[in-house]
Amino acid sequence: MKDKIFDQEMNLNIQDTFTSELPEDPIMGKQRRQVTDACFSYVDPSPTAAPKLIHVSKEMLDNLGLTIEDSKSTEFLKVFTGNSVLDKTKPYAMSYGGHQFGNWAGQLGDGRAINLFEVVHQEKKWVVQLKGAGETPYSRTADGLAVLRSSIREYLCSEAMHHLGVPTTRALSLALTGDKVMRDVLYNGNPAYEKGAIVSRVSPSFLRFGNYELFASRQDTITLKTLVDFTIKHHFSHLGTPSKETYIAFFNEVVQSTLALIVHWQSVGFVHGVMNTDNMSILGLTIDYGPYGWLEGFEEGWTPNTTDLHQKRYRYGNQPNIGLWNLYQLANALYPLIEEVAPLEDALDQYRSGFPKAMVQMMREKIGLTTEKGKDIALIQELERLLQEAETDMTIFFRLLSKIEKADTSNGLEQVMEAFYTPSELSSSLREDWQAWFQFYGNRLQEESLSDIERKKIMNLVNPKYVLRNYMAQLAIDDAENGNYGLLEELFDLLKNPYSEQADQEKWFAKRPEWARHKVGCSMLSCSS
Repeated sequence: MKDKIFDQEMNLNIQDTFTSELPEDPIMGKQRRQVTDACFSYVDPSPTAAPKLIHVSKEMLDNLGLTIEDSKSTEFLKVFTGNSVLDKTKPYAMSYGGHQFGNWAGQLGDGRAINLFEVVHQEKKWVVQLKGAGETPYSRTADGLAVLRSSIREYLCSEAMHHLGVPTTRALSLALTGDKVMRDVLYNGNPAYEKGAIVSRVSPSFLRFGNYELFASRQDTITLKTLVDFTIKHHFSHLGTPSKETYIAFFNEVVQSTLALIVHWQSVGFVHGVMNTDNMSILGLTIDYGPYGWLEGFEEGWTPNTTDLHQKRYRYGNQPNIGLWNLYQLANALYPLIEEVAPLEDALDQYRSGFPKAMVQMMREKIGLTTEKGKDIALIQELERLLQEAETDMTIFFRLLSKIEKADTSNGLEQVMEAFYTPSELSSSLREDWQAWFQFYGNRLQEESLSDIERKKIMNLVNPKYVLRNYMAQLAIDDAENGNYGLLEELFDLLKNPYSEQADQEKWFAKRPEWARHKVGCSMLSCSS
């Protein structure tokens, strides 16, 4: 029996709704099983050998109504490493299915995530979850654990994305478990023991497309309706009471929030890496940070996921299309409640027609245009072509572009030269194309009323100077594996202000070093966690 800790010791305002309003799995225990007619299964986290908290987010402590002093307590350590549960709470794992790499995978569920409780603070509700806290009924053949390597990547990235302005789940804490976990990092038959770790993840909801797909696949319309009604009540209450019209409006909002999310990803050069439907948030949040990466060289065909290297289904340039494909699967899941194809098709058509417009507008903002001209599409398309002709760092290029003066763009290429990985590879014809583009760009800027200073300011609000490049995360991982957490702290603080100059951190405004080009963890990543 797990230790029970009174929530008053941490002064949390716990108001669980998921477990009190949705149907539960009547079977207890962690044995693997198909769970029917239920949205979740009760399951306690597994105890860990020697838990040690190595980092905590003060911002997320504040969001939950906790303090730094709370995080230093023995009670906090026990609860957020799965060694104790708060009194009157019952941890659980969610049941869901999903399409993985385009194929229906059946029941999946929280195989290594365990939800602890829901907290309400300052009129906002948060679900608190542990990732890597042990087996659940949905773990299939896995152990439900996570390693330090992947946990650091999730912890840093979820907070970094938030400060970039990208909708995301959040992270509260990162801890070592003291246990060793066997993993085959590249799935190449060379498993090894790694340090175990647990991330405490936080979100208004961890519901994903797959939650709804599972019940639809089983023709369990009763539980499907119960879950959709719950979702609307707690997350889309402005839509009103459940009805056919409400369900249609709900789907429309999910379509638009998904569109906005992926535009955000494209804007900052983020590649999720594994956009299965069980990794798509119903709230339009970035969820499940696995083999993600940021574009180093601007490349439409790049994917960070080794599992996807041949198919490249989840490559950077295909993320908008996959978003639409996934929404089609959600539409199929919701159809039994609507029983009409036309409104679902209309919503999907809004995505299909709206995404190109949203992308053009996003690119206008990245290159500092505040008005719309018909020539903008040609300007943007030519820029995207040129960025791929020679390896060009996306983040550095757009940040440097803001420094160009509209009265003289003739030396524009020289001003962005730092963004090219091998400037000597710029052929004479490519240089001519770039010069022609900068002339085109300069003429377009002349039609703008903003001064150079004003334009630079607005461009620097959408073009980050610092992003969590894979090699940066790997450096923090390497140090942490040796018991040093200073770099983890440095990157955590750096990425709180990704759009600021931070003159003392210029070393991170740099292209990927050559040693990282083919290094495991920097260029090659897998779903191994």
